[in-house]
Amino acid sequence: PAPLMKLVEIVSGLETGAETLAALQALAQRWGKQSVVCRSTPGFIVNRVARPFYAETLRALEERVADAATLDAVMRDAGGFAMGPLQLTDLIGQDVNYAVTDSVYQAFYQDPRFTPSLVQQELVAAGRLGRKSGRGFYRYDAQRPAAEMIAFAPPAQAAPPQRVTLHGDWSSLADLAELLIENAGGIKQPGQTSPYLTIDDVTMMLTNGKTAGQLADERGTPVVLFDLCADYAHASAIAISCAAQNGAQHNANAIRLLQSLGKQVIQLPDYPGLLTMRTLAMLANEALDVVNKGVAGAEDTDLAMLRGVNYPRGPLAWGAALGWRHILTTLENLQRYYGEARYRPMPLLRRYASPASFSGAER
Repeated sequence: PAPLMKLVEIVSGLETGAETLAALQALAQRWGKQSVVCRSTPGFIVNRVARPFYAETLRALEERVADAATLDAVMRDAGGFAMGPLQLTDLIGQDVNYAVTDSVYQAFYQDPRFTPSLVQQELVAAGRLGRKSGRGFYRYDAQRPAAEMIAFAPPAQAAPPQRVTLHGDWSSLADLAELLIENAGGIKQPGQTSPYLTIDDVTMMLTNGKTAGQLADERGTPVVLFDLCADYAHASAIAISCAAQNGAQHNANAIRLLQSLGKQVIQLPDYPGLLTMRTLAMLANEALDVVNKGVAGAEDTDLAMLRGVNYPRGPLAWGAALGWRHILTTLENLQRYYGEARYRPMPLLRRYASPASFSGAER
């Protein structure tokens, strides 16, 4: 609601002068709001950059990765977002959220990265608009279940201590490394490679857009992938996927390790990019396109997403902290997996991820 919203997007057109922009910024400040300035393009900043937040979870639901409650838990309890995307669309109204997505899709000449969801279209056609109609992805009437069941892994059985070794450069996942060292007795073997850990003969690593099965074939070891969290130290849950080549004990060892860190574990099917990682990659990719095309500056773009939709971190700051190379690799692997232009990396992402980039912030 406008009275509660902390953000004001000030949109300039061809005839907008500097004095008008300054006057509007001063007005927003008197209202106690934070303002950002952008050019008049479809969706402005927030409604454009936010499309993947909904789209990737809707796609996972379409592909039967998990039910609505579990997918929302991955994004909320593990990913660090204030609400799961399906919860949020129920709050916004499925008709409103679908209309915005379709509007942006049509305005960008049906660019596949904005393709609306058939699942959401079906809800709208059926009148299941969310909270305002009593039913959307969830029920809000007398027939609503007492609790939505989230598919957490059961507590692991006690087992002998395992040898946990952290390999490579963990600077982008420093909070998780600290947890593993303090709570699981992890040992560091620093290096220049991307971070991964081993539990005896099991390799665990942050998803990069490939499936665990693909990586198990490449590495010749059992592989368990974990999803991205905005804050591993405080996340109450973490999502994983396991290679089909793994034995049951391999998966149990990985689950036991994460539970020893005080985390609930959500085991998803072997889904490329899991959920939070692929969502961030798409959010950061879109935010970089906004900056590259002069729609808004980087600072205003991140501020818009922090204040406008309450993201745990600005997508540009988050992408830079994780590493642009990892964002690029994730999107390239997703593009190969699906064979779709939806996941094509934007030019500015390729520039930032290039070894030739000379700015530390870009890398």
